[in-house]
Amino acid sequence: MWISAELLWTYLAAITLLTLTPGVDTLLVMRNTGRGGFGDGAVTSLGICCGLFIHATLSALGISILLVETAWAFTALKWAGACYLIWLGIMSLRQALARQGSGTAPDQPAFKADKPAVLRLVSFREGVLSNLLNPKTALFYMALLPQFIDPAGPAFAQSLFLAGLHFGLAMAWQCAVAAMVIRSKKLRMGQGVKRALSGLTGGFFVAIGVKLGLE
Repeated sequence: MWISAELLWTYLAAITLLTLTPGVDTLLVMRNTGRGGFGDGAVTSLGICCGLFIHATLSALGISILLVETAWAFTALKWAGACYLIWLGIMSLRQALARQGSGTAPDQPAFKADKPAVLRLVSFREGVLSNLLNPKTALFYMALLPQFIDPAGPAFAQSLFLAGLHFGLAMAWQCAVAAMVIRSKKLRMGQGVKRALSGLTGGFFVAIGVKLGLE
């Protein structure tokens, strides 16, 4: 094994703290679970976690370093991520402001019960994009992964192995979050509470997007 047991436990502790810290990923899983059920929350988590392998690959190839050192490219990525988060927030806010009993929310007119595959494809895409367009994730992988890679071993394989550990932890936690959302729905929350939660989630997305754009 390339990584020592001591380094491995240190890495696990670091990514566990990162995974459990509430952020965009957690909000997106909660939002999509409330929109389409546990399956859509789990698919969103799958999309988010698949993005980790892409970040790990870019880190191993040195592209993340090149991206960060190229000011215009990093700025473009930052603004793309900010705009995407703001767009997600606006869609959630529109759902919160939709009239009671109007059926589907304005951001999902085609997401009917007979088209679950379409909704899950959208959830997966949202998960992947939210992860790939997050410059903080690229910075994290660029700064953290090299510290746990043995120069004598294959960097690419080690990066994928570490990303795989992160994948397993993140999937377990985010699916648990989705299950908690489903549990809360079974408590039969009123329509007003559901809309308030959508509005709160949307407000957070917009605020995070604006903060990211201004950093």
